[in-house]
Amino acid sequence: MPVSAREIEKAAEKLANVVAVTPLQFNKRLSDEYGAEIYLKREDLQEVRSYKIRGAYNKMLSLSAMEVKKGVVTASAGNHAQGVALSCKKMKVKGTVFMPTVTPGQKIERVKYFGDGFVQIKLVGQTYDESTMAAKEFAKQTDGLYISAFDDEKVIAGQGTVGKEIYDELSGKVDVVLAPVGGGGLISGVASYLKDKADDVKIVGVEAKGADCMDQSLKNKKVVSLETIDTFCDGCAVKTPGRLTLRICQELVDRMLIIDTGAVAQRMIELFQNEGIITEPAGALSVAALDELKGDIRGKRVVCIISGGNNDLLRYPEIMERSLVYQGRKHYFLIEFAQKPGQLKKFVNHVLGPRDDVVLFEYVKRTNREKGPVLVGVEFSKKEDYLPMVHKMNDMDFNFKELRQDDLSYNFLI
Repeated sequence: MPVSAREIEKAAEKLANVVAVTPLQFNKRLSDEYGAEIYLKREDLQEVRSYKIRGAYNKMLSLSAMEVKKGVVTASAGNHAQGVALSCKKMKVKGTVFMPTVTPGQKIERVKYFGDGFVQIKLVGQTYDESTMAAKEFAKQTDGLYISAFDDEKVIAGQGTVGKEIYDELSGKVDVVLAPVGGGGLISGVASYLKDKADDVKIVGVEAKGADCMDQSLKNKKVVSLETIDTFCDGCAVKTPGRLTLRICQELVDRMLIIDTGAVAQRMIELFQNEGIITEPAGALSVAALDELKGDIRGKRVVCIISGGNNDLLRYPEIMERSLVYQGRKHYFLIEFAQKPGQLKKFVNHVLGPRDDVVLFEYVKRTNREKGPVLVGVEFSKKEDYLPMVHKMNDMDFNFKELRQDDLSYNFLI
């Protein structure tokens, strides 16, 4: 059963003095590109830089005096943790937050800042799901109240206030809403409200490739846990969706899209360079999905939810790398070079194009061999320059192998 629109409206009333009504910004660049009327819902502009404060605080407000006294426990990849931490500080409730050991340092520091003495952080496990298991066990041992990041009616109602704000600002006239999906709390809340108020609106969920637990669960008509997960979009990197959120998504979500992380990285860079918007990877998922819908959204009013902006600056080299590889402008090769002078000069002068740039060159000389492998990374000014270089290597009888993204060795580079 969806969360009722009335419950979401009650949540909005309770959150009025804590949660910002974030801007719904018309984006001319994207609108021109897709021939649609595209708006960005800027949840990155919340105090905790994500929508998660909505669900966390709404849940905390429902606690009994006894539950408040016992304290709360939660698990999070970062954004929900910040929402719980700020809620604990405002309500003077003790909390324990479990986070994966791979959580970006920026998110950990923000949890400490918002918790300000009321929250203890425990780094456990490599994924959100492993942290969740530890948090639930800790809650049992300490008799604390475990607060789910998404699979809870009060949390979903809080997240649903994003949908209410979209509906109010556009006077109900919206055709498509795209929302990132991890465990499903945000899209469940948004869909619950919008489908109640405007049942012709299309709700599109967006997951990152390698972290598509909701899509797999919808296809199998049951909760599916992924064996492995790509944590690049850490804010949505969940192995197992919620049972409640799955039921709501089964009823209300019109379509799921799975997006390559390279496309996400490219959109992050574009949003920063063109609009000055700093998103985290999960925050850019909805915009990255527009290419998949370009044939369906022309002439329509579309809202992309920018779910968060908690991004560590130290991640930008990886983000740039993924973007260039996705665009076909960066390639890696193992090339066999004769072990004699002049081979690099030959490669540079006769294989590389005038705009090609060698960005990686790793070579270990083996004196007892006539030839040796060289790891070469090449960045092209445009993807069309790639094939001419490959043809030249073939014409000059270079023995080479291109490293592909599904090669184990490729993970050593990115």
